[in-house]
Amino acid sequence: MPTETAVEVEVITIETIKPSSPTTHHLRNYQLSFLDQISPPVFMPLVLFYPLDHGETKLSNVDKSNQLKTSLAEALTRFYPLAGRVIGNLSINCNDDGVPFIEARANCQLSEVLCNPIPGELNKFIPYELDDVRDLLMVIQVTFFDCGGMAVSLGISHKVADALSFFMFLNSWAATARGDTHLPCPRFESATLFPPVNLTDFKPSTGIVKEKIMTKRFVFTASKISAIRDKYSANTNADYPRRPTRIEALSAFIWSRFMASTQAKLSDSNKIYTVLHAVNLRTRIDPPLPEYYFGNVSRLAIAVPSVDSADKEDCYGIVKNMRDEIRKVNGDYVKELRQGDKHLTFIKNRAESFTKGEIISFSFTSLCRFPLYEADFGWGKPVWVGSASLKFKNLVVFMDTPMGDEIEAWVNLMGEDMAKFEVDKELVAFVSPTPGPRICGF
Repeated sequence: MPTETAVEVEVITIETIKPSSPTTHHLRNYQLSFLDQISPPVFMPLVLFYPLDHGETKLSNVDKSNQLKTSLAEALTRFYPLAGRVIGNLSINCNDDGVPFIEARANCQLSEVLCNPIPGELNKFIPYELDDVRDLLMVIQVTFFDCGGMAVSLGISHKVADALSFFMFLNSWAATARGDTHLPCPRFESATLFPPVNLTDFKPSTGIVKEKIMTKRFVFTASKISAIRDKYSANTNADYPRRPTRIEALSAFIWSRFMASTQAKLSDSNKIYTVLHAVNLRTRIDPPLPEYYFGNVSRLAIAVPSVDSADKEDCYGIVKNMRDEIRKVNGDYVKELRQGDKHLTFIKNRAESFTKGEIISFSFTSLCRFPLYEADFGWGKPVWVGSASLKFKNLVVFMDTPMGDEIEAWVNLMGEDMAKFEVDKELVAFVSPTPGPRICGF
């Protein structure tokens, strides 16, 4: 197995990229929505890795960097709030102050990172700490490797965007770099859908962990995913005959192994254990919204599975419980959410219970089926896309691999919990022993 080698990244230049055309006066004040207001002030990170350009028109690093900066300036004219600055937790001053753009150099070959990606090391490709958002909306870093390969890293503040909005911008930026002019225009109307409210006594930063979080990648092959789906299909009934999806099955499996390996004497515990799934609301609003509605148009479905089923072979009840709660995120849920006040009371109470340690939450976000590998800036698509070590404990991010039929689970736990979780025998039996992503032609 490849050894874990620390990557050294040296910053070369720091610039600020402004929109190529100034934002018109009537668009200068962008109101945050209620869902933006309650979103945590953290950067959502992705790191896209590109090998040395072997195309007919080979571009130098300088050419690539210039192409990225020029196209970024053009893309920011359409996504103008990202070049502004947050004012309090109320609005964005779309003043075209611009986006920090950092160029850096790594002291290694791209292959050395890809043979065994270490989540904590990937944070070096993000120019800021993930919770050091301040009033920024986005940061970008381009890192060049000794071999000629490069990494393009993007962090967008959760204050202004959810995962779908993240990819909306990323792939629009890439299309602009390729010279594509047929691009859908983002719609910045989320504050109309979810009007802002007075957030007195609520801290959106609740849950951000300053202590050391351990993040590990666990890769599940297609055959192992199928076996886990079969495991959770064993007790289906007439009401729920559908075989669990890949994400449903993996979520139930990872949660059950976390509970079994880290939570002692569950039957004697007074704690409430919850499982959260991020849900896109665009398709659940009546009528449904187009996918290019920008902002936080997503919410969390919260399930409370029976802890008695956490370490049983027959755990279909966990899947059923999660599926029931996700199903409740419907038109009626959205209508209530748009009122704001009732949901704010709910999340305030939940935050208080979380702070007191009365609730143990485990959260899942799936980026599978998202256009993760579509960002071609003119020199091909990325060979691999990674995340980083995040700022929330008990959080799992699912991502497709380049092969398409495998799934990476990026698991963020406190160090003492990870030490128990990663050696759980049943978990190990289903996880691929190969640390690096399988990449065609690389």
